[in-house]
Order: sequence, then structure tokens, then C-alpha cells
Amino acid sequence: MNAKDWKWTFDRQIASNPDICPEVIGQLLEALERFEWSSDDRFSIRMAVEEALMNAIKHGNESDPEKPVHVILQFSETHFYGKITDQGIGFDPDCVDDPTADENVGKPCGRGVMLMKNFVDTVSYNAAGNEVEMTKQRTSDGQAS
Repeated sequence: MNAKDWKWTFDRQIASNPDICPEVIGQLLEALERFEWSSDDRFSIRMAVEEALMNAIKHGNESDPEKPVHVILQFSETHFYGKITDQGIGFDPDCVDDPTADENVGKPCGRGVMLMKNFVDTVSYNAAGNEVEMTKQRTSDGQAS
């Protein structure tokens, strides 16, 4: 997609502080609403981005304020794209236990990755596992609800 096709872009380094997430999410949701993305699409994108941000801050950067998280969020008329990169050592997403399996239901990990995959169309990680990219096609007729 060409840069001229993006209707809105957020490209910033943020501190590894969970208190910053609501501000980032708020800006994203406000922009999606302004461009009349449906409430269902806004909810899905919010959930995926929020999980990715919190994973980067808490797990990737271990909430170290000296380690920034690079956040790129953008969308066109029909397509959302997000890329979130932390400074951590990464992980292997193929080794994350299925949080819905009986033996893992009580474990506190794996849900974020599962949620992201359920709320957007694609989720992919770089080889190091410290960068996630996600996309979502607009699924509605463009009427905000």
C-alpha cells in the first residue's frame, strides 16, 4: 500500500508504561470513528492492539522505562495495519501453549496471542519474536455504530 493511501498514521516510540496504552488506544479509536469504521471493527482492532502493546511492555520490555516500544498504527479506507516492536529478546509464538486446552486454562500466559489472532485477519512475528505485525480488512459497510 502506498503512503498516500493511508488516511491516518500513528508512528511513535512510547515508554514501557502500561498507563500510556489508553492514550494510544484512544487516539486510534477516535480516528477510526472519524473515518466511520464500524463499532465491531473498532472493537476488534482495539483488542488486538491493546494485547500487542501490553505484551510488548510487560513481557518484551519487562516494564523497563529505559526500553521504548515502537508503535506504528495506520489505516486506509479499507485496511488496518499495525506493527509493534519491543526491545526484548523475543519469543517463539509457535511454542505458546494453547490457553483453551484443559491443562492450560488456569495458566496466565498465551491468551493475548490467541486474542490477537481472533480479532484481526493476520498476525505475524519477526524471526526474533520481538515484533508483531497485524492487519485487518474493513468488514462493514462503513457506517459507524
